[in-house]
Amino acid sequence: MHIKDWITLILLAAVWGSAFMFIKIAAPDLGPVMLVTVRLYLAGLLFLPFLLQKKYIKLFKSHFNSIFILAIMNNALPFTMFAYASLDANSNMLAILNGTTALMTTVLAYFWLKNRVSFLQATGLLLGFLGILVLMNPANASTTFVSSIACLVGAFCYSFCGCYIQRYASNLNAFVMIGWSMFFGALLITPFAFFNIPSSFPKTETILSLLWLGIISTGVAYLGYVRLIERIGAVRTSTVTYLIPAFGILWGSIFLDEQITLIISIGFILILLGIYFSNSSAKEN
Repeated sequence: MHIKDWITLILLAAVWGSAFMFIKIAAPDLGPVMLVTVRLYLAGLLFLPFLLQKKYIKLFKSHFNSIFILAIMNNALPFTMFAYASLDANSNMLAILNGTTALMTTVLAYFWLKNRVSFLQATGLLLGFLGILVLMNPANASTTFVSSIACLVGAFCYSFCGCYIQRYASNLNAFVMIGWSMFFGALLITPFAFFNIPSSFPKTETILSLLWLGIISTGVAYLGYVRLIERIGAVRTSTVTYLIPAFGILWGSIFLDEQITLIISIGFILILLGIYFSNSSAKEN
């Protein structure tokens, strides 16, 4: 890869890793549902001027089924799960458990896409599963059982989308699918937002966090993500998975003064090793 691609990859991981910190800041004040709704509208509106270009409009109808599925499974549902989880979990826990997406994708691809799983990949899954058990240990004061489950549900949604795209939408335009799915994700969750309006005006730090989440972490970052896939391919771009939890832990420690305990360190290392091995491509595959 060229140096500018490495820089883009690292910046993407840093920005996505920061999302969990800003979710942690904004969710208690704004509420998870309202947070996700406004976040998706901001990101969707950023894509809209591009999506309304003639070359993309003509693709809308043929892409609609995939857009609708991604709106739910890649945006509305997982964003909401992580936002709810943030109420009782540290941002570093959100980042680490989000990393289990890669592990779940390997399992889902085995059953759904009939991908073979090598011994090395199976070892990775076992290590990742042990890491999850360590983090969900009641002795870990950085999260609750319910919050951990919410994070895992969110991660499963992302893994489902990865397999779905590979199975049914690999030939569709990624820009069209991602852009419109954000806008429709916002529309789908809007009715719920009306029942979750904050009782008081949000704090300044909440508004700034929301703007970062919607415009930078979701809108601009996904524009960069699509561009990076076009330049270096989906496989190399997927290496961002390894970096996001590390940045999530780093930002939480620096800006939220979150403790990096022994339990978090062990769980993180096990999951990171699990991601590495489960994504290794053995010769037999």
